[in-house]
Amino acid sequence: MLHTKTYDVIVAGAGAGGMTAAAVAAAQGLKVLLVEKTEYVGGTTAWSGGMVWIPANHHMQPAGPSDDVSQAAAYLERTVPEAQGADLRKEFLARGAEAIDFLEAHTQVRLQPVKTYPDYYPDLPGATAGGRVLEPVAFDGLELGENFKRLRPPLPEFTLFGGMMVNRLDIAHLRKAGRSVRSTQRTLRLLFQYAFQRLRASRGTSLHLGNALAARLYGSLLSRQVDIVFGATIAHLILADGKVSGAEIATSSDVQPVAAKAIILATGGFSHDAQLRRQLFPASAGFVSATAPGGTGDGLRLAMANGARLTTEVADPAYWVPASLFLRDDGSRGVFPHTVTDRAKPGVIAVNGAGQRFVNEALSYHEFVRAMLRDGNDAAERRFHLICDRGFLWNYGLGRVQPFTRRISPFIRRRELIEAATLGGLARAIGIEPAALLSAVNGYNEHARSGNDPEFGRGSTVYQRYLGDAGHLPNPCVAPIEKPPFYALRIFPADLGTAIGLRTDINARVLRADGSPIAGLYACGNDMGSIMNGNYPGPGITLGPALTFAYIAARHLAGNRAGEIAARRERT
Repeated sequence: MLHTKTYDVIVAGAGAGGMTAAAVAAAQGLKVLLVEKTEYVGGTTAWSGGMVWIPANHHMQPAGPSDDVSQAAAYLERTVPEAQGADLRKEFLARGAEAIDFLEAHTQVRLQPVKTYPDYYPDLPGATAGGRVLEPVAFDGLELGENFKRLRPPLPEFTLFGGMMVNRLDIAHLRKAGRSVRSTQRTLRLLFQYAFQRLRASRGTSLHLGNALAARLYGSLLSRQVDIVFGATIAHLILADGKVSGAEIATSSDVQPVAAKAIILATGGFSHDAQLRRQLFPASAGFVSATAPGGTGDGLRLAMANGARLTTEVADPAYWVPASLFLRDDGSRGVFPHTVTDRAKPGVIAVNGAGQRFVNEALSYHEFVRAMLRDGNDAAERRFHLICDRGFLWNYGLGRVQPFTRRISPFIRRRELIEAATLGGLARAIGIEPAALLSAVNGYNEHARSGNDPEFGRGSTVYQRYLGDAGHLPNPCVAPIEKPPFYALRIFPADLGTAIGLRTDINARVLRADGSPIAGLYACGNDMGSIMNGNYPGPGITLGPALTFAYIAARHLAGNRAGEIAARRERT
């Protein structure tokens, strides 16, 4: 049951965008209802790395790197060349740092600079090698109390020992455990801490990455007693004289009208809507998504039913990532996004159905899939594989096969990972002409032994080298593939979120086809058309704008309601 039938604002969706909008609105004294269709808060953010791209943020100067809005603008002019959304990008650059300052002052959100994390096109003017991207400070899930169970768990494939999260820096210690005294001590402390946490919770409570960001936002809502309804959706918008006056909230038991002066749509885009994917995605993109299951286009359909239009003039309709598929022990299908863990490491290549390399494997995941889609030529069944040897699999892992995995037979038995004693045998097992795969690997190996990749220039930028293995010289991204047995893992084009969304103005107000705003209706996150037009300039360019325009929307509607709120406070 809803606690009241009158609110200042209803927010649809409890991902990072929705929770940010709700937290900012509540911090300004507005009465907020948050409606979430699943049983969890966090959305895809809870599964993600939690990176937030905010140029010229106040954390950068103490960290060392210099940055200013003009540098970032120059970079975006090169990486997002389209005119569409230029006003929104300008507003984002002008107010992104302001949004972060507000969140850190008025909510539990705490971010820190990633000193070394290059923009994805580091050789272009205005790019930075770090500091522009922020990451969440670790959070103790026990602070959420009994509500911890409402936080979407991270993907199990990105945890250790059944639920232990680790931060980026501790990954290096885990890899060196047993070979370094310091790393061994750190690893033992982490394991002891995790064992103690499992006495009190179903998983580790030391939260990192996107799970920490989602938890911090959720804690902010709980502390301000924001009303949250789970398992509910907005069935219809209620408009009076062209202005939002409320919504019909549908739960499993009934549909209830709720009065509100504003609605913010943040339902996660349409990654899991087959009809919209067929309509708006290239055929070769298929139907694989690495996003949380709630994004089925709910917000878009609500707005379009009331005259809104979509931003379809984009470079790409989604943000791409190569992904591998598998079945978990419980029978559910898993999707492993190959973002930064394996593709750029030395000793692996990607081949197409003809057994040929088709891309620099160390490019950003978005550019990697762009190459898959070009190579696929609109054929959804075009096959792609990652190819490596036993040494690579042991040192770096592949997909959900983690480094130093001794028992790989379960992965092979399920045909998730293909193994063969020879490259020719591997080619036959995955349906590739043996001579073609042998030619591709031998051609790569010829130069890889000296750390070179003349065909694609792998390891040629600071970003690519950052993703490689710094301890492998002379090229952190290049090593030969020559120690049997050999392995293949099929990968698919997948998305990390949709870029096509509702057209909005600089205040995140949803626009009609004629360009006029629908009074009281806002959108942020993946429901809002991407300000990057489906380009992917750097880490966190989905969350950065999502948090910024959620903040802008809440501030704008709070400004419009300031007089009414003050009067209400006087009456009470």
